[in-house]
Amino acid sequence: MKHIYTLLTLLLLSLTINAQEIILTENAEVSILTIGPGTQLNDSFGHSAYRIKDENLGVDIVYNYGVFDFNTQNFYIKFARGKLLYKIVTNHYEPFYNSYVYQNRWVKEQILSLSYSEKQAMFDFLQNNAKPENRDYKYDFFYDNCATKIRDVLIKVLGNKLEYNDDYITESYSFRELIQQNLNSNTWGSLGIDIGLGAVIDKKVSQFEYQFLPEYIFKGTHNATIQRINSKDNIVKETITLFENKEIKIRRNFFISPLFIFGLIGLMILFITYKDLKKGTRSRYLDAIIFFITGIIGVLLLLLWVATDHTSTAYNYNLLWAFPFSILFIFTVIKKHPSKWLRRYFIFLILLLVLLCLHWITGVQIFSIGLIPLFIALGVRYAYLVWFLKTPQRSH
Repeated sequence: MKHIYTLLTLLLLSLTINAQEIILTENAEVSILTIGPGTQLNDSFGHSAYRIKDENLGVDIVYNYGVFDFNTQNFYIKFARGKLLYKIVTNHYEPFYNSYVYQNRWVKEQILSLSYSEKQAMFDFLQNNAKPENRDYKYDFFYDNCATKIRDVLIKVLGNKLEYNDDYITESYSFRELIQQNLNSNTWGSLGIDIGLGAVIDKKVSQFEYQFLPEYIFKGTHNATIQRINSKDNIVKETITLFENKEIKIRRNFFISPLFIFGLIGLMILFITYKDLKKGTRSRYLDAIIFFITGIIGVLLLLLWVATDHTSTAYNYNLLWAFPFSILFIFTVIKKHPSKWLRRYFIFLILLLVLLCLHWITGVQIFSIGLIPLFIALGVRYAYLVWFLKTPQRSH
């Protein structure tokens, strides 16, 4: 009977959502749900959502801003170009909660200290935002995601009465540093982020911008206050741990990690270069493969920078090792007797690697530690080719 009543309540909500006819009772509660990290890369940063609960009406709804549709036409193209729309969806609380218990991810609830009119205003705003014509938004990992929406809704509804106090943040981090706090630096997910995202995420961010992560939505809300007539109260009335996950130690296999794999690739390049040196020759196909792979990666990174709506892929200095124009010179480098200017091109590539090191040392952009063996091997290979191509008769 309880489940039938719940279904009828949800049906009533769906029928009246456009009219906003539901009036909450005094006992209603508005809360923020924070979910801990999961085991997958897209779950590594946690999740946030709103919960509206009114036992008198049988209402217990979660408003989730972190949903996208895999069936969207041209899904992967839109995702790559930064044009994929996310949406807010409503769920009944119980299955929402159970899904995260099943994933063994902790769930915490912050019940907000709101007046009756503020609760109703929050509910009305969320109901209106969940309408089909209002629910979609263009996702941005740093500035418009499932966490920042929680903060922004609170600001829109409460206005100047709400004040975030950021003095609890004592360290100054960049976006990249905040991301890497949730990842192991020697993982493929971390490598992908460090390659795909540019120098724009290496700038130090304000405490307010920390709240692109659910962890800091939780902390920021905990330290926020709301102005009343004669006092300033904490916006959080009560914090409850709804589910405490079981600690599971993740075992990582170093032998399939980026550092090990790129270490093998680097050693292979160095070994072939050493054999070339002993024989006084040049492995032309190795150079063609290097130009092809680094060139393709460079083209993709350049497109992410200039041909998408992603804000975080701009000014990506991974282009200093994955130089896109190398792909144009594959047929030149594979020749037994390449053009004389090719030697100058290898000098140029070495200078790019030196510039990469300077960017890393000065903090302009931080690069993945997994790529260090590759950088060393490329530098040695290019230096050998500069020496080898210096004498024309060796160009074979």
